[in-house]
Amino acid sequence: MDSKRGSKPGERRGGRRKGTPNKASAAKAAAIADSGLTPLDFMLGVMRDEAAELGTRLDAGKAAAQYVHPKLQPVDGKTGSSEVRAKVTVEFVSSGP
Repeated sequence: MDSKRGSKPGERRGGRRKGTPNKASAAKAAAIADSGLTPLDFMLGVMRDEAAELGTRLDAGKAAAQYVHPKLQPVDGKTGSSEVRAKVTVEFVSSGP
């Protein structure tokens, strides 16, 4: 009689599905949505407020940028090139006789 127990490697049995928020996370997201102002909206509002001090506006812009713009890929310091490389082939053809 084969009595192997437990799940196989990589197999999931039960539990919460991946990506499902717990009660605390769901409640926090609902509270933020009900307030009508997300932290990102607040930072963008401070950045756009012309009456605010320039340093405060710059700090808000720096903090908000990571949520709006993607980060650049790291560049190798020795060669100055990124790790992703594209091969480009240029072919010259004559235009006539």
